[in-house]
Amino acid sequence: MLRGKSVSPSDVVTQLNQLYDDYWEFILKEYPLNATYLGDHRYDGSLEDASEDAFHRRVAQSKKYLDQLRSIKKPSSKPELLNYELFERELEDNLEAAKFRPYLTPMTQQSGLQIDIPELVTYHPFGSLSDFENFSSRLRAFPRLVDQVIQSMRSGIRAKIVLARVTAEKIIPQLEANAVQDAKSLELYKAIENIPSGIGSTDARRTTNNIEEAIRQMVVPAFEKLLAFFKEEYLSACRTDVGIWSLPDGTERYAYTVKHYTTTNLSPNEIHELGLKELSRIHSEMREIVHRIGFKGSLQEFIASLRKDRSHYNTSASELLSGFKKILEQMDKKLPLLFGRMPKAKYGFREIEPFRAEAAPDAYYYRPPEDGSRPAYFYVNTFRPEQRPKYTMEVLAYHEAVPGHHLQLAIQQELTDLPKFRRYGGYTAFIEGWGLYSEELPKLVGFYKDALSDFGRLSFDAWRAARLVVDTGIHHKRWTRERSIQFFLENTALSELNITSEVDRYIAWPGQALAYKIGQLKISELRSRAEKILGPSFDIRKFHDELLGDGALALDVLENKMQNWVTRESAGTGPDVN
Repeated sequence: MLRGKSVSPSDVVTQLNQLYDDYWEFILKEYPLNATYLGDHRYDGSLEDASEDAFHRRVAQSKKYLDQLRSIKKPSSKPELLNYELFERELEDNLEAAKFRPYLTPMTQQSGLQIDIPELVTYHPFGSLSDFENFSSRLRAFPRLVDQVIQSMRSGIRAKIVLARVTAEKIIPQLEANAVQDAKSLELYKAIENIPSGIGSTDARRTTNNIEEAIRQMVVPAFEKLLAFFKEEYLSACRTDVGIWSLPDGTERYAYTVKHYTTTNLSPNEIHELGLKELSRIHSEMREIVHRIGFKGSLQEFIASLRKDRSHYNTSASELLSGFKKILEQMDKKLPLLFGRMPKAKYGFREIEPFRAEAAPDAYYYRPPEDGSRPAYFYVNTFRPEQRPKYTMEVLAYHEAVPGHHLQLAIQQELTDLPKFRRYGGYTAFIEGWGLYSEELPKLVGFYKDALSDFGRLSFDAWRAARLVVDTGIHHKRWTRERSIQFFLENTALSELNITSEVDRYIAWPGQALAYKIGQLKISELRSRAEKILGPSFDIRKFHDELLGDGALALDVLENKMQNWVTRESAGTGPDVN
Protein backbone atom coordinates (compact mmCIF):
# COMPACT_ATOMS: atom_id res chain seq x y z
CA MET A 1 0.00 0.00 0.00
CA LEU A 2 1.37 3.44 -0.97
CA ARG A 3 1.44 6.46 1.30
CA GLY A 4 -1.41 8.80 0.69
CA LYS A 5 -3.93 6.15 -0.29
CA SER A 6 -7.15 6.63 1.66
CA VAL A 7 -7.41 3.94 4.33
CA SER A 8 -9.16 3.86 7.67
CA PRO A 9 -7.14 4.03 10.90
CA SER A 10 -8.29 0.51 11.77
CA ASP A 11 -7.01 -0.83 8.43
CA VAL A 12 -3.63 0.80 9.09
CA VAL A 13 -3.42 -0.81 12.53
CA THR A 14 -4.44 -4.21 11.10
CA GLN A 15 -1.72 -4.03 8.47
CA LEU A 16 0.89 -2.97 11.01
CA ASN A 17 -0.05 -5.72 13.47
CA GLN A 18 0.25 -8.28 10.67
CA LEU A 19 3.71 -6.94 9.84
CA TYR A 20 4.80 -7.12 13.48
CA ASP A 21 3.49 -10.68 13.68
CA ASP A 22 5.28 -11.68 10.46
CA TYR A 23 8.53 -10.24 11.79
CA TRP A 24 8.23 -12.06 15.09
CA GLU A 25 7.40 -15.34 13.36
CA PHE A 26 10.52 -14.88 11.25
CA ILE A 27 12.64 -14.28 14.36
CA LEU A 28 11.32 -17.40 16.11
CA LYS A 29 11.91 -19.60 13.07
CA GLU A 30 15.42 -18.23 12.50
CA TYR A 31 16.41 -18.62 16.16
CA PRO A 32 14.72 -21.82 17.36
CA LEU A 33 16.58 -21.99 20.68
CA ASN A 34 15.18 -18.61 21.57
CA ALA A 35 11.72 -19.78 20.55
CA THR A 36 11.98 -22.76 22.91
CA TYR A 37 13.30 -20.53 25.70
CA LEU A 38 10.29 -18.23 25.30
CA GLY A 39 7.88 -21.17 25.41
CA ASP A 40 7.12 -21.55 21.68
CA HIS A 41 7.74 -25.21 20.90
CA ARG A 42 7.12 -25.36 17.15
CA TYR A 43 10.86 -25.45 16.40
CA ASP A 44 12.05 -27.65 19.25
CA GLY A 45 13.83 -30.05 16.90
CA SER A 46 15.97 -27.41 15.18
CA LEU A 47 19.15 -25.40 15.67
CA GLU A 48 19.80 -22.11 13.95
CA ASP A 49 21.53 -21.77 10.61
CA ALA A 50 24.80 -19.96 11.49
CA SER A 51 26.13 -19.76 7.94
CA GLU A 52 27.12 -16.59 6.15
CA ASP A 53 24.32 -17.18 3.64
CA ALA A 54 21.78 -17.27 6.47
CA PHE A 55 23.16 -14.01 7.84
CA HIS A 56 22.72 -12.27 4.49
CA ARG A 57 19.23 -13.75 4.15
CA ARG A 58 18.26 -12.24 7.51
CA VAL A 59 19.68 -8.86 6.53
CA ALA A 60 17.70 -8.90 3.28
CA GLN A 61 14.54 -9.80 5.18
CA SER A 62 15.09 -6.92 7.63
CA LYS A 63 15.37 -4.54 4.67
CA LYS A 64 12.15 -5.98 3.27
CA TYR A 65 10.32 -5.46 6.57
CA LEU A 66 11.58 -1.87 6.77
CA ASP A 67 10.38 -1.16 3.22
CA GLN A 68 6.99 -2.66 4.06
CA LEU A 69 6.73 -0.55 7.20
CA ARG A 70 7.51 2.66 5.37
CA SER A 71 4.91 1.88 2.72
CA ILE A 72 2.19 1.97 5.39
CA LYS A 73 0.77 5.25 6.62
CA LYS A 74 1.81 6.15 10.14
CA PRO A 75 -1.04 5.54 12.59
CA SER A 76 -2.71 8.46 14.33
CA SER A 77 -3.12 7.08 17.86
CA LYS A 78 -0.17 7.52 20.21
CA PRO A 79 0.11 3.86 21.32
CA GLU A 80 0.09 2.63 17.71
CA LEU A 81 2.51 5.36 16.63
CA LEU A 82 4.89 4.27 19.39
CA ASN A 83 4.77 0.68 18.08
CA TYR A 84 5.50 1.96 14.58
CA GLU A 85 8.44 4.10 15.64
CA LEU A 86 9.97 1.42 17.87
CA PHE A 87 9.67 -1.17 15.11
CA GLU A 88 11.33 1.19 12.64
CA ARG A 89 14.07 1.85 15.16
CA GLU A 90 14.67 -1.86 15.74
CA LEU A 91 14.95 -2.63 12.04
CA GLU A 92 17.29 0.30 11.43
CA ASP A 93 19.46 -0.86 14.32
CA ASN A 94 19.52 -4.42 12.97
CA LEU A 95 20.75 -3.16 9.62
CA GLU A 96 23.40 -0.92 11.16
CA ALA A 97 24.66 -3.83 13.29
CA ALA A 98 24.86 -6.01 10.18
CA LYS A 99 27.51 -3.73 8.69
CA PHE A 100 29.95 -5.10 11.25
CA ARG A 101 29.37 -8.75 10.25
CA PRO A 102 28.76 -10.22 13.70
CA TYR A 103 28.75 -13.77 12.27
CA LEU A 104 32.55 -13.52 12.02
CA THR A 105 32.87 -13.62 15.84
CA PRO A 106 29.99 -15.86 16.95
CA MET A 107 31.52 -16.85 20.31
CA THR A 108 32.84 -15.24 23.47
CA GLN A 109 33.27 -16.66 26.96
CA GLN A 110 29.84 -15.16 27.68
CA SER A 111 27.89 -16.48 24.71
CA GLY A 112 27.96 -18.95 21.85
CA LEU A 113 27.18 -22.56 21.11
CA GLN A 114 29.48 -23.80 23.90
CA ILE A 115 27.06 -22.08 26.32
CA ASP A 116 23.79 -22.50 24.44
CA ILE A 117 23.89 -26.25 23.79
CA PRO A 118 24.75 -27.49 27.31
CA GLU A 119 22.32 -24.94 28.75
CA LEU A 120 19.53 -26.31 26.56
CA VAL A 121 18.66 -28.94 29.18
CA THR A 122 17.42 -26.15 31.48
CA TYR A 123 14.56 -25.04 29.21
CA HIS A 124 13.95 -27.65 26.49
CA PRO A 125 10.75 -29.53 27.46
CA PHE A 126 11.04 -33.19 28.52
CA GLY A 127 7.45 -34.16 29.15
CA SER A 128 6.73 -36.46 26.21
CA LEU A 129 8.41 -38.87 23.82
CA SER A 130 8.33 -36.26 21.05
CA ASP A 131 10.17 -33.82 23.33
CA PHE A 132 13.03 -36.31 23.66
CA GLU A 133 13.03 -36.98 19.92
CA ASN A 134 13.26 -33.24 19.27
CA PHE A 135 16.16 -33.00 21.71
CA SER A 136 17.92 -35.86 19.92
CA SER A 137 17.38 -34.10 16.57
CA ARG A 138 19.03 -31.00 17.96
CA LEU A 139 22.03 -32.96 19.16
CA ARG A 140 22.41 -34.58 15.74
CA ALA A 141 22.31 -31.14 14.08
CA PHE A 142 25.14 -29.89 16.28
CA PRO A 143 28.05 -30.94 14.00
CA ARG A 144 26.54 -28.87 11.18
CA LEU A 145 26.34 -25.85 13.49
CA VAL A 146 29.98 -26.31 14.54
CA ASP A 147 31.10 -26.52 10.91
CA GLN A 148 29.28 -23.27 10.13
CA VAL A 149 30.85 -21.51 13.11
CA ILE A 150 34.34 -22.68 12.15
CA GLN A 151 33.80 -21.53 8.57
CA SER A 152 32.63 -18.10 9.76
CA MET A 153 35.57 -17.71 12.13
CA ARG A 154 37.98 -18.64 9.36
CA SER A 155 36.40 -15.88 7.29
CA GLY A 156 36.97 -13.62 10.28
CA ILE A 157 40.67 -14.52 10.29
CA ARG A 158 40.94 -13.57 6.62
CA ALA A 159 39.11 -10.27 7.27
CA LYS A 160 41.15 -9.63 10.45
CA ILE A 161 37.89 -9.48 12.43
CA VAL A 162 38.87 -11.72 15.33
CA LEU A 163 38.53 -11.97 19.09
CA ALA A 164 41.10 -10.68 21.54
CA ARG A 165 43.40 -13.52 22.53
CA VAL A 166 42.37 -13.31 26.19
CA THR A 167 38.75 -13.90 25.13
CA ALA A 168 39.63 -16.95 23.04
CA GLU A 169 41.69 -18.32 25.90
CA LYS A 170 38.62 -18.13 28.14
CA ILE A 171 36.59 -20.16 25.62
CA ILE A 172 39.03 -23.06 25.46
CA PRO A 173 38.28 -24.47 28.96
CA GLN A 174 34.57 -24.31 28.13
CA LEU A 175 35.17 -26.41 25.03
CA GLU A 176 37.41 -28.83 26.93
CA ALA A 177 34.63 -29.35 29.49
CA ASN A 178 32.43 -30.70 26.69
CA ALA A 179 35.05 -32.54 24.63
CA VAL A 180 35.01 -35.61 26.90
CA GLN A 181 34.15 -39.23 26.21
CA ASP A 182 32.15 -39.84 29.38
CA ALA A 183 28.68 -38.69 28.30
CA LYS A 184 27.36 -39.01 31.83
CA SER A 185 29.62 -36.16 32.97
CA LEU A 186 28.04 -33.66 30.57
CA GLU A 187 25.17 -31.30 31.28
CA LEU A 188 23.35 -32.74 28.25
CA TYR A 189 23.11 -36.13 29.93
CA LYS A 190 20.73 -34.66 32.51
CA ALA A 191 18.04 -34.85 29.83
CA ILE A 192 17.73 -38.61 30.32
CA GLU A 193 18.30 -38.87 34.06
CA ASN A 194 14.59 -38.56 34.84
CA ILE A 195 12.47 -39.81 31.94
CA PRO A 196 8.77 -39.42 32.82
CA SER A 197 6.97 -42.58 33.91
CA GLY A 198 4.35 -41.98 31.24
CA ILE A 199 6.87 -43.01 28.58
CA GLY A 200 6.87 -46.80 28.25
CA SER A 201 9.97 -48.78 29.17
CA THR A 202 10.74 -49.77 25.56
CA ASP A 203 10.51 -46.18 24.34
CA ALA A 204 12.48 -45.00 27.37
CA ARG A 205 15.36 -47.40 26.61
CA ARG A 206 15.35 -46.42 22.94
CA THR A 207 15.28 -42.73 23.84
CA THR A 208 18.16 -43.12 26.29
CA ASN A 209 20.23 -45.02 23.74
CA ASN A 210 19.52 -42.49 20.98
CA ILE A 211 20.51 -39.51 23.10
CA GLU A 212 23.60 -41.22 24.53
CA GLU A 213 24.65 -42.17 21.02
CA ALA A 214 24.07 -38.63 19.75
CA ILE A 215 26.17 -37.19 22.57
CA ARG A 216 29.04 -39.67 22.06
CA GLN A 217 29.04 -39.80 18.26
CA MET A 218 27.88 -36.32 17.28
CA VAL A 219 28.23 -33.76 20.05
CA VAL A 220 31.53 -34.74 21.66
CA PRO A 221 33.41 -35.15 18.33
CA ALA A 222 32.04 -31.76 17.20
CA PHE A 223 33.32 -30.13 20.39
CA GLU A 224 36.67 -31.86 19.85
CA LYS A 225 36.80 -30.46 16.31
CA LEU A 226 36.00 -26.95 17.52
CA LEU A 227 38.58 -27.24 20.30
CA ALA A 228 41.25 -28.32 17.82
CA PHE A 229 40.35 -25.37 15.58
CA PHE A 230 40.77 -22.93 18.46
CA LYS A 231 44.09 -24.39 19.55
CA GLU A 232 45.62 -25.02 16.14
CA GLU A 233 44.28 -22.13 14.04
CA TYR A 234 42.30 -19.47 15.81
CA LEU A 235 44.32 -18.65 18.89
CA SER A 236 47.42 -17.67 16.93
CA ALA A 237 45.32 -15.34 14.73
CA CYS A 238 43.72 -13.48 17.66
CA ARG A 239 44.40 -9.87 18.57
CA THR A 240 46.98 -9.22 21.27
CA ASP A 241 45.47 -5.78 21.91
CA VAL A 242 42.26 -6.09 23.89
CA GLY A 243 40.40 -3.00 22.70
CA ILE A 244 37.94 -2.97 19.81
CA TRP A 245 39.97 -0.08 18.40
CA SER A 246 42.48 -2.68 17.17
CA LEU A 247 39.99 -4.03 14.60
CA PRO A 248 40.12 -2.54 11.07
CA ASP A 249 36.79 -0.77 11.65
CA GLY A 250 37.24 -0.44 15.40
CA THR A 251 36.44 3.26 15.85
CA GLU A 252 33.22 3.06 13.85
CA ARG A 253 32.31 -0.23 15.51
CA TYR A 254 32.67 1.18 19.02
CA ALA A 255 30.69 4.32 18.13
CA TYR A 256 27.85 2.03 17.05
CA THR A 257 27.97 -0.12 20.20
CA VAL A 258 27.94 2.96 22.45
CA LYS A 259 24.87 4.34 20.71
CA HIS A 260 23.19 0.92 20.57
CA TYR A 261 23.58 0.12 24.26
CA THR A 262 22.99 3.58 25.74
CA THR A 263 20.34 4.83 23.23
CA THR A 264 22.00 8.26 23.58
CA ASN A 265 24.35 10.42 21.53
CA LEU A 266 26.93 10.62 24.31
CA SER A 267 30.51 10.29 23.07
CA PRO A 268 33.03 7.87 24.63
CA ASN A 269 34.90 10.84 26.13
CA GLU A 270 31.72 12.25 27.68
CA ILE A 271 30.85 8.85 29.14
CA HIS A 272 34.40 8.44 30.50
CA GLU A 273 34.20 11.78 32.31
CA LEU A 274 30.71 11.00 33.60
CA GLY A 275 32.06 7.80 35.13
CA LEU A 276 34.84 9.65 36.93
CA LYS A 277 32.34 12.22 38.24
CA GLU A 278 29.98 9.50 39.50
CA LEU A 279 32.85 7.67 41.19
CA SER A 280 33.81 10.81 43.07
CA ARG A 281 30.23 11.22 44.34
CA ILE A 282 29.86 7.58 45.35
CA HIS A 283 33.25 7.48 47.08
CA SER A 284 32.12 10.40 49.27
CA GLU A 285 29.07 8.39 50.40
CA MET A 286 31.25 5.35 51.01
CA ARG A 287 33.58 7.38 53.20
CA GLU A 288 30.62 8.50 55.30
CA ILE A 289 29.76 4.86 56.05
CA VAL A 290 33.39 4.03 56.83
CA HIS A 291 33.42 6.94 59.30
CA ARG A 292 30.09 5.83 60.82
CA ILE A 293 31.42 2.29 61.31
CA GLY A 294 34.36 3.78 63.19
CA PHE A 295 37.16 2.58 60.93
CA LYS A 296 40.32 4.65 61.46
CA GLY A 297 41.77 4.71 57.97
CA SER A 298 41.19 5.65 54.33
CA LEU A 299 38.51 4.26 52.03
CA GLN A 300 41.14 2.20 50.22
CA GLU A 301 42.40 0.79 53.53
CA PHE A 302 38.86 -0.13 54.55
CA ILE A 303 38.29 -1.92 51.24
CA ALA A 304 41.59 -3.76 51.70
CA SER A 305 40.48 -4.85 55.16
CA LEU A 306 37.20 -6.17 53.75
CA ARG A 307 39.08 -8.23 51.17
CA LYS A 308 41.30 -9.76 53.84
CA ASP A 309 38.68 -10.45 56.54
CA ARG A 310 37.27 -13.88 55.66
CA SER A 311 34.34 -13.45 58.07
CA HIS A 312 32.76 -11.19 55.44
CA TYR A 313 32.68 -14.02 52.90
CA ASN A 314 30.57 -17.12 52.41
CA THR A 315 31.92 -20.52 53.30
CA SER A 316 29.79 -22.79 51.08
CA ALA A 317 27.40 -22.87 48.16
CA SER A 318 24.52 -23.76 50.48
CA GLU A 319 25.22 -20.74 52.68
CA LEU A 320 25.23 -18.52 49.61
CA LEU A 321 21.92 -19.89 48.28
CA SER A 322 20.10 -19.86 51.63
CA GLY A 323 21.25 -16.28 52.21
CA PHE A 324 19.79 -15.12 48.90
CA LYS A 325 16.51 -16.91 49.56
CA LYS A 326 16.12 -15.24 52.96
CA ILE A 327 16.83 -11.77 51.50
CA LEU A 328 14.28 -12.14 48.72
CA GLU A 329 11.59 -13.65 50.92
CA GLN A 330 11.73 -10.46 52.98
CA MET A 331 11.75 -8.20 49.90
CA ASP A 332 8.75 -9.96 48.36
CA LYS A 333 6.61 -8.88 51.33
CA LYS A 334 7.46 -5.20 50.82
CA LEU A 335 6.84 -4.93 47.08
CA PRO A 336 3.23 -3.64 47.42
CA LEU A 337 4.66 -0.52 49.05
CA LEU A 338 6.53 0.31 45.85
CA PHE A 339 4.34 -1.11 43.05
CA GLY A 340 0.66 -1.26 42.23
CA ARG A 341 1.10 -3.89 39.52
CA MET A 342 2.79 -7.23 40.24
CA PRO A 343 3.80 -9.92 37.75
CA LYS A 344 1.89 -13.17 37.75
CA ALA A 345 5.01 -15.24 37.00
CA LYS A 346 7.02 -16.57 39.95
CA TYR A 347 10.77 -17.01 40.22
CA GLY A 348 13.01 -19.73 41.61
CA PHE A 349 16.71 -20.28 42.32
CA ARG A 350 19.37 -22.21 40.42
CA GLU A 351 23.13 -22.60 40.59
CA ILE A 352 25.14 -21.66 37.50
CA GLU A 353 26.43 -24.89 35.97
CA PRO A 354 30.04 -25.80 36.89
CA PHE A 355 31.26 -26.00 33.29
CA ARG A 356 30.83 -22.25 32.82
CA ALA A 357 30.78 -20.87 36.35
CA GLU A 358 34.38 -19.62 36.36
CA ALA A 359 33.75 -17.20 33.46
CA ALA A 360 30.17 -16.37 34.49
CA PRO A 361 28.97 -13.31 36.45
CA ASP A 362 27.98 -13.44 40.14
CA ALA A 363 24.35 -13.98 39.20
CA TYR A 364 21.87 -13.40 36.42
CA TYR A 365 18.16 -13.58 35.68
CA TYR A 366 16.40 -16.04 33.37
CA ARG A 367 12.96 -14.83 32.31
CA PRO A 368 9.91 -17.15 32.39
CA PRO A 369 8.42 -18.62 29.19
CA GLU A 370 5.11 -17.38 27.85
CA ASP A 371 3.43 -20.75 28.38
CA GLY A 372 4.08 -20.74 32.13
CA SER A 373 5.73 -24.17 31.98
CA ARG A 374 8.47 -23.09 34.38
CA PRO A 375 9.17 -20.11 36.63
CA ALA A 376 11.78 -17.46 36.03
CA TYR A 377 15.17 -18.26 37.57
CA PHE A 378 17.61 -16.28 39.65
CA TYR A 379 20.89 -18.00 38.75
CA VAL A 380 23.59 -17.83 41.44
CA ASN A 381 27.29 -18.41 40.86
CA THR A 382 28.54 -20.69 43.64
CA PHE A 383 32.05 -21.12 42.18
CA ARG A 384 34.56 -20.36 44.96
CA PRO A 385 31.97 -19.19 47.50
CA GLU A 386 34.79 -18.20 49.84
CA GLN A 387 35.54 -15.31 47.46
CA ARG A 388 31.93 -14.09 47.31
CA PRO A 389 31.19 -11.44 49.95
CA LYS A 390 28.14 -11.46 52.20
CA TYR A 391 27.89 -7.65 52.17
CA THR A 392 26.95 -7.54 48.47
CA MET A 393 24.27 -10.22 48.63
CA GLU A 394 21.38 -7.81 49.26
CA VAL A 395 22.22 -5.53 46.36
CA LEU A 396 22.81 -8.44 43.99
CA ALA A 397 19.50 -10.09 44.89
CA TYR A 398 17.54 -6.86 44.43
CA HIS A 399 19.10 -6.23 41.01
CA GLU A 400 18.60 -9.69 39.53
CA ALA A 401 15.29 -10.73 41.08
CA VAL A 402 13.01 -8.23 42.85
CA PRO A 403 12.46 -5.37 42.53
CA GLY A 404 14.87 -5.62 39.60
CA HIS A 405 14.85 -7.82 36.52
CA HIS A 406 12.06 -10.20 37.50
CA LEU A 407 9.59 -7.46 38.25
CA GLN A 408 10.37 -5.52 35.07
CA LEU A 409 10.75 -8.35 32.56
CA ALA A 410 7.92 -10.53 33.85
CA ILE A 411 5.54 -7.54 33.78
CA GLN A 412 6.73 -6.71 30.27
CA GLN A 413 5.93 -10.20 29.02
CA GLU A 414 2.45 -9.92 30.50
CA LEU A 415 1.64 -6.73 28.55
CA THR A 416 -0.46 -8.64 26.04
CA ASP A 417 -1.61 -5.50 24.21
CA LEU A 418 1.95 -4.94 22.98
CA PRO A 419 3.30 -6.63 19.84
CA LYS A 420 5.66 -9.48 20.66
CA PHE A 421 8.76 -7.73 19.38
CA ARG A 422 8.23 -5.34 22.30
CA ARG A 423 7.10 -7.89 24.89
CA TYR A 424 10.21 -10.00 24.38
CA GLY A 425 12.68 -7.36 23.22
CA GLY A 426 13.72 -4.02 24.59
CA TYR A 427 16.66 -1.77 25.29
CA THR A 428 19.60 -2.65 27.50
CA ALA A 429 19.85 0.87 28.93
CA PHE A 430 16.28 0.57 30.23
CA ILE A 431 16.49 -3.07 31.37
CA GLU A 432 19.85 -2.78 33.13
CA GLY A 433 19.22 0.82 34.15
CA TRP A 434 16.11 -0.43 35.95
CA GLY A 435 18.16 -3.21 37.55
CA LEU A 436 20.67 -0.70 38.91
CA TYR A 437 17.95 1.75 39.97
CA SER A 438 16.29 -1.15 41.81
CA GLU A 439 19.37 -1.71 43.93
CA GLU A 440 18.74 1.47 45.95
CA LEU A 441 14.95 1.24 45.95
CA PRO A 442 14.70 -1.17 48.96
CA LYS A 443 16.16 1.56 51.19
CA LEU A 444 12.78 3.28 50.94
CA VAL A 445 11.09 0.33 52.67
CA GLY A 446 13.64 -0.33 55.40
CA PHE A 447 16.32 -2.56 53.90
CA TYR A 448 20.12 -2.24 54.03
CA LYS A 449 19.84 -1.97 57.82
CA ASP A 450 23.39 -3.25 58.16
CA ALA A 451 26.01 -0.58 57.37
CA LEU A 452 28.19 -3.10 55.56
CA SER A 453 25.32 -4.12 53.29
CA ASP A 454 24.72 -0.44 52.49
CA PHE A 455 28.42 -0.14 51.78
CA GLY A 456 28.01 -3.15 49.50
CA ARG A 457 25.21 -1.31 47.67
CA LEU A 458 27.48 1.67 47.13
CA SER A 459 30.32 -0.60 46.06
CA PHE A 460 28.04 -1.96 43.33
CA ASP A 461 27.14 1.58 42.30
CA ALA A 462 30.85 2.42 42.15
CA TRP A 463 31.39 -0.72 40.09
CA ARG A 464 28.87 0.46 37.47
CA ALA A 465 30.37 3.96 37.46
CA ALA A 466 33.81 2.41 37.01
CA ARG A 467 32.44 0.50 34.03
CA LEU A 468 31.92 3.82 32.23
CA VAL A 469 35.58 4.60 32.77
CA VAL A 470 37.01 1.17 31.99
CA ASP A 471 34.87 0.24 28.98
CA THR A 472 35.69 3.52 27.26
CA GLY A 473 39.24 3.21 28.55
CA ILE A 474 39.75 -0.18 26.89
CA HIS A 475 37.93 0.45 23.63
CA HIS A 476 38.49 4.17 23.06
CA LYS A 477 41.52 5.26 25.09
CA ARG A 478 43.49 2.06 24.45
CA TRP A 479 43.91 0.96 28.04
CA THR A 480 45.52 -2.41 28.68
CA ARG A 481 43.83 -5.22 30.54
CA GLU A 482 46.27 -4.74 33.44
CA ARG A 483 45.53 -1.01 33.74
CA SER A 484 41.80 -1.74 33.72
CA ILE A 485 42.11 -4.32 36.50
CA GLN A 486 44.22 -1.93 38.56
CA PHE A 487 41.66 0.85 38.15
CA PHE A 488 38.96 -1.45 39.55
CA LEU A 489 41.14 -2.53 42.45
CA GLU A 490 41.75 1.10 43.39
CA ASN A 491 38.19 2.37 42.95
CA THR A 492 35.81 -0.46 43.91
CA ALA A 493 35.37 -3.01 46.68
CA LEU A 494 35.03 -5.95 44.27
CA SER A 495 37.17 -9.02 44.85
CA GLU A 496 40.04 -9.63 42.46
CA LEU A 497 38.20 -12.71 41.13
CA ASN A 498 35.20 -10.56 40.20
CA ILE A 499 37.33 -7.78 38.79
CA THR A 500 39.25 -10.04 36.43
CA SER A 501 36.02 -11.66 35.21
CA GLU A 502 34.43 -8.25 34.73
CA VAL A 503 37.29 -6.74 32.75
CA ASP A 504 37.42 -9.81 30.51
CA ARG A 505 33.68 -9.41 29.95
CA TYR A 506 34.11 -5.79 28.78
CA ILE A 507 36.86 -6.88 26.42
CA ALA A 508 34.55 -9.48 24.88
CA TRP A 509 31.38 -7.34 24.91
CA PRO A 510 32.23 -3.72 24.06
CA GLY A 511 29.72 -1.08 25.08
CA GLN A 512 27.22 -3.29 26.91
CA ALA A 513 28.52 -2.38 30.36
CA LEU A 514 27.79 1.31 29.70
CA ALA A 515 24.03 0.72 29.70
CA TYR A 516 23.62 0.18 33.46
CA LYS A 517 24.77 3.51 34.85
CA ILE A 518 23.48 5.56 31.89
CA GLY A 519 20.01 4.00 32.29
CA GLN A 520 20.00 4.35 36.09
CA LEU A 521 20.92 8.02 35.93
CA LYS A 522 18.07 8.73 33.52
CA ILE A 523 15.45 6.84 35.59
CA SER A 524 16.62 8.57 38.78
CA GLU A 525 16.51 11.94 37.02
CA LEU A 526 12.94 11.28 35.86
CA ARG A 527 11.83 10.36 39.38
CA SER A 528 13.50 13.42 40.93
CA ARG A 529 11.83 15.64 38.36
CA ALA A 530 8.42 14.06 39.03
CA GLU A 531 8.83 14.39 42.82
CA LYS A 532 9.75 18.06 42.47
CA ILE A 533 6.82 18.92 40.19
CA LEU A 534 4.14 16.82 41.88
CA GLY A 535 5.24 17.44 45.46
CA PRO A 536 3.00 15.76 48.08
CA SER A 537 0.80 14.22 45.37
CA PHE A 538 3.71 12.14 44.02
CA ASP A 539 2.93 8.42 44.40
CA ILE A 540 5.92 6.18 43.88
CA ARG A 541 3.70 3.20 43.05
CA LYS A 542 2.03 5.14 40.24
CA PHE A 543 5.42 6.35 39.02
CA HIS A 544 6.80 2.82 38.83
CA ASP A 545 3.67 1.41 37.22
CA GLU A 546 3.83 4.10 34.55
CA LEU A 547 7.56 3.60 34.04
CA LEU A 548 7.16 -0.16 33.51
CA GLY A 549 3.80 0.01 31.76
CA ASP A 550 5.09 0.06 28.18
CA GLY A 551 7.98 -2.37 28.55
CA ALA A 552 11.62 -1.47 27.96
CA LEU A 553 12.00 1.74 25.97
CA ALA A 554 14.86 3.74 24.52
CA LEU A 555 15.80 6.44 27.02
CA ASP A 556 14.68 9.37 24.86
CA VAL A 557 11.29 7.69 24.35
CA LEU A 558 11.04 6.95 28.07
CA GLU A 559 11.79 10.57 28.97
CA ASN A 560 9.04 11.86 26.68
CA LYS A 561 6.57 9.30 28.07
CA MET A 562 7.28 10.21 31.70
CA GLN A 563 7.13 13.94 31.02
CA ASN A 564 3.66 13.43 29.58
CA TRP A 565 2.68 11.41 32.66
CA VAL A 566 3.85 14.16 35.02
CA THR A 567 1.87 16.72 33.00
CA ARG A 568 -1.29 14.59 33.25
CA GLU A 569 -0.78 13.91 36.95
CA SER A 570 -0.29 17.58 37.75
CA ALA A 571 -3.42 18.44 35.76
CA GLY A 572 -5.41 15.58 37.29
CA THR A 573 -6.28 14.04 33.91
CA GLY A 574 -6.41 10.34 33.01
CA PRO A 575 -4.22 8.11 30.84
CA ASP A 576 -3.03 9.45 27.48
CA VAL A 577 -4.53 7.00 24.97
CA ASN A 578 -5.25 9.18 21.95
